Amino acid sequence: MPFFYLPDKYYIILVIPAMLLALWAQMRVKSTFAKYSRIHTMGGLTGAQAARRILDANGLSDVRIEPIQGSLTDHYDPSAKVVRLSTDVYGSATVAAVGVAAHETGHAIQHAQSYAPLQLRNAIIPITNIGSQLSIPLVLIGYLMGISSLVGIGILLFSLVTLFQLITLPVEFNASSRALDTLDRYGMVTGQEHTGVKKVLSAAALTYVAALIVSVANLLRLVLLFGNRNDD
Repeated sequence: MPFFYLPDKYYIILVIPAMLLALWAQMRVKSTFAKYSRIHTMGGLTGAQAARRILDANGLSDVRIEPIQGSLTDHYDPSAKVVRLSTDVYGSATVAAVGVAAHETGHAIQHAQSYAPLQLRNAIIPITNIGSQLSIPLVLIGYLMGISSLVGIGILLFSLVTLFQLITLPVEFNASSRALDTLDRYGMVTGQEHTGVKKVLSAAALTYVAALIVSVANLLRLVLLFGNRNDD
């Protein structure tokens, strides 16, 4: 059955289980964040205050901290040198808020120290964006018109999206490791709070693992369908 008719056997075997894992990971990170958003830190630092203290301690006083709307929309913008914290993190003095804020400052420190995986990920973002937009249309057009080279180009572009997800893992895990180490070094969390922060960051990291698995599943599906096409 052509891959654009759903469901095909590879979609059922590969993609659906991966998507279920991703859904579970998203539910887990939301529930873990909600749980530790109800536990206030002994030190009383808000997410923004913790981020500011970490940045200043690492000589990054030029990096700004700004609030952003939404939930779990926290990120570091290297082009603007801004740590943007969601409203649930920016002004909250909770274990979850401090952990997420520290994680985003980890990305700022990576950027300042020219952390190689981060540099590589940033370098391939433009071509990855192209791949995410054109890969499936190219595979579909090539498949319908019987142009194998066009299908191959589409699959190659999609593989770059998968590569991006793969490179993202060490970037995110390293940022979380930096966050935990920094919070402990400057005494911003107690031992029990450290455990809570670690659970929040571990749940968040699982979403990146799940995203990679979904991407790999889709890539394998395209390769297998294209291989079947060549065998016919």
